[in-house]
Amino acid sequence: MISNVINRRDFSLRIATLLTGLGIAKTGVASVGEKRLAVAGANEEISHAAESIHQEIVLKASRKRVYAALTEAEQFTKVMRLSKFPDGPAAAISREAGGSFSLFGDRIMGRHIELVPNERIVQAWRAGHWETGMYSIARFELKEQAEQTRIVFDHTGFPNGQAEHLLEGWNSNYWEPLRKYLGWRGYQRPMRKTSTIMGVSPVT
Repeated sequence: MISNVINRRDFSLRIATLLTGLGIAKTGVASVGEKRLAVAGANEEISHAAESIHQEIVLKASRKRVYAALTEAEQFTKVMRLSKFPDGPAAAISREAGGSFSLFGDRIMGRHIELVPNERIVQAWRAGHWETGMYSIARFELKEQAEQTRIVFDHTGFPNGQAEHLLEGWNSNYWEPLRKYLGWRGYQRPMRKTSTIMGVSPVT
């Protein structure tokens, strides 16, 4: 049972508000600079301090296999067993847009916004300890690359100050276990550096 998950109607209202105000971020992990511009004559603000994560991960598997590993509960449970949190309950993942998911014992939860088989996954994604009703957007775009798959991944809309922690989590709980699960025996963990794989760069 997924705890603290809102119903679909409330979810739709909240995600519509989130998508309206979010704005798609650019590549890299954004600057944590604290700049805010007051809107003249109104009790509102425009924030320029938003953080985002962009990664491009190559997996030695077809798009079909990668999509299935990310969206089928039985397969993702096997991925979880190779992560930093190998114990705990199995993954619970709906196969329908609007359906919910719960991973790593409710450490991660949310709902699917868009599911395009073997091509794209867009999720309203949250960590279990975040403030109630707070969701970010995780987007997985699957690109065919010869006999491999390139995941173009973007994570936006999460609380400021959490980019580094979330980046580490994506690497250690998603990409590394996925590579192991999909059988890339020559896998080595990538070094942290400014690049298209995992960069740190300001949003302008």
